[in-house]
Order: sequence, then structure tokens, then C-alpha cells
Amino acid sequence: MLFIISKKIIIAIVLLFLSSSCISTKSTLKNVDDNAPVLKLTKDNTFTITEYSKNKKYGYNKDYPINLFYYNTNNEQLNEERFLNALAGPKGEKISYTKLETCCPFPTKRSAMGAGFLNSYEIHWDGQKKPVVLYLNIYEKGVLMCPMGLSIRKNE
Repeated sequence: MLFIISKKIIIAIVLLFLSSSCISTKSTLKNVDDNAPVLKLTKDNTFTITEYSKNKKYGYNKDYPINLFYYNTNNEQLNEERFLNALAGPKGEKISYTKLETCCPFPTKRSAMGAGFLNSYEIHWDGQKKPVVLYLNIYEKGVLMCPMGLSIRKNE
């Protein structure tokens, strides 16, 4: 009986160690800003975006995700849609998007697990030669901007 209990404890410790070793204790995210303004919504229920990023990596690189932390909802898909629906192609084209994967764990205090994940989306528009992939982060705050190569959708 004692052997069975200690065997279960050893297995639990090994599993805990293995699961925690997948996540670094230091975040690699470069554009987190806890002082970023609270995100605002338009009449169309999209996020208000007024700035264009000057950083080519913003949104396109896992270390520079678009930080969508929004204080009053835990629905990641809703916030991602609020952001993506505020964008347009480079010449104002209507975009569509497809979620590719959840990836890239990082440590965060804004998750009960102590870890956050990025979601990647493939962005499409008419006349596009090659789809682009954006990385979105719902766990951290940052100044919300339009990534280079895209534009802000005009409200109708």
C-alpha cells in the first residue's frame, strides 16, 4: 500500500516537472505595456485603432504579438474578432481570417495557470499574393496598433 502511494506521488512530481519545463520562467514578449490605454470599442463592436505600427515585427513575430488584453471579458475569440474586424487589406480591401493554432507558451500573472498562449491567424484579402500570419495575445496589455502592410478598416 505504501509503495502504491509513493509511486503515485513520484508520477505526479514527474508530470508536474515535465509540464512546467515547457514554459520558460522569463517572458520573451518585447512589447508588453501595462500602462497602455484601455481598449475602446466602436459602434460596430470592433476595437478602435488609431495608430499604425512602425515596427515590422509587430504582430508578425511571436515575440512581438498584438496584445489584446481587455478587462471585461475572458472570451479570447471575441477580443480577437474585435481586433481583426477592425483591419483591412493594404488598400482598404475587406479581409477574412482563419485561426491556425494556439502556440508559444509564456509566463503571465493574468492566467490561473500562470501561463498564456498566443493564437495565430492567417489573414486573406482579394488580390493578395501570399497570406500573412498575425500572432495575437489576450493575456497582456500593449498599445493597440495596425500592423505594417495592413490598414484600418473604415467605419461604414
